[in-house]
Amino acid sequence: MDGIHDLGGKQGFGAIDVNEPEEAFHQPLDGIGWTINQTTRAPGLSIDWWRFIRENTPPIDYLSRPYFDQWAMTQLIALIDNEQILLDDVLTGRTEPPVSPARTMSKDDVYQATAMAATRFDRATQKKARYSPGDEVTTRDYSVPGHTRLPAYARAKRGNVIAHHGAHLFPDDCARGIENEEHLYTVRFSAHELWPADDKQNNAVYLDLWEPYFIREDR
Repeated sequence: MDGIHDLGGKQGFGAIDVNEPEEAFHQPLDGIGWTINQTTRAPGLSIDWWRFIRENTPPIDYLSRPYFDQWAMTQLIALIDNEQILLDDVLTGRTEPPVSPARTMSKDDVYQATAMAATRFDRATQKKARYSPGDEVTTRDYSVPGHTRLPAYARAKRGNVIAHHGAHLFPDDCARGIENEEHLYTVRFSAHELWPADDKQNNAVYLDLWEPYFIREDR
């Protein structure tokens, strides 16, 4: 969707800190926020719906809350929305009636469980891919009320397909509970195409984009 979260290419937010510590968790609560997301799953929750929830975070919260704190808040909202817990459960810190004691898991246990849960995301499809590596494509220019993986800075831009990854669930539909597979491509955009002030010919940005993001041209 078009909101505060889509900061790519935006100006006025200061320099990016490229010297952050290499540790995944910079604060003690970061690991807790990550663990909550890995160990509490709402049935039927898709990653795209989860992202759409996070994208609806009020701008002041989105820009000021720590990253993994946002994760924990998003997961709690998803669980409430899915009726797995109640808002009162979150406010009081307990459920009525009490749930069974949670199984204690170490961080290593969570890492292993996450690795074991890894899965393929490509889907079989009868749709024929319209593009091949080397083809030029033009992205659509449209305002999106729901979740999308097409960033604002890459709309109405021309790029070249460099790879085709088969069919994957289309995130714009998946966030609305519709499983629709579409072909996925890696597209190269020159930095000058995205930001005309960049006149360095070798600078480029690579994006993984679904076929519906392209203007359909007669081929």
